[in-house]
Amino acid sequence: MISRSLRANILQQAEHRCGYCQTQERVSGIPLTVEHILPRALGGTDAIENLWCSCRLCNEAKGVLAEALDPETDALVALFNPRTQVWDEHFVWTANGEEMVGLTPVGRATIAALSLNSDFRVRTRRLWVEAGYHPPKSP
Repeated sequence: MISRSLRANILQQAEHRCGYCQTQERVSGIPLTVEHILPRALGGTDAIENLWCSCRLCNEAKGVLAEALDPETDALVALFNPRTQVWDEHFVWTANGEEMVGLTPVGRATIAALSLNSDFRVRTRRLWVEAGYHPPKSP
């Protein structure tokens, strides 16, 4: 069980945004979840080093995944680790801010596995861009 104080600490560290798609909690209006980077089903623990924030869409898409195929090379790679890896080294926003582009095998595999450019997400981001809330500034 993750305590309230640990959850608050992780939310603060993550600047209240999803570690994968960067959705800001204040923009979506939906509380972020504290997720296990290495899922418990694969041996992950509740240690702070294995916990980060994710939006519900990313959390549900990730499920028990820890790795996925890079669609460019078909290599099996670990998914992006928002606690230990730098988002800007693996991803970039398109010029219009609506889609994510993977810069590395990890980035591309994570985008594909978590459906980070689904029609729904792109349409939603379009509204956030028009309102001036997206893309968020790098942490």
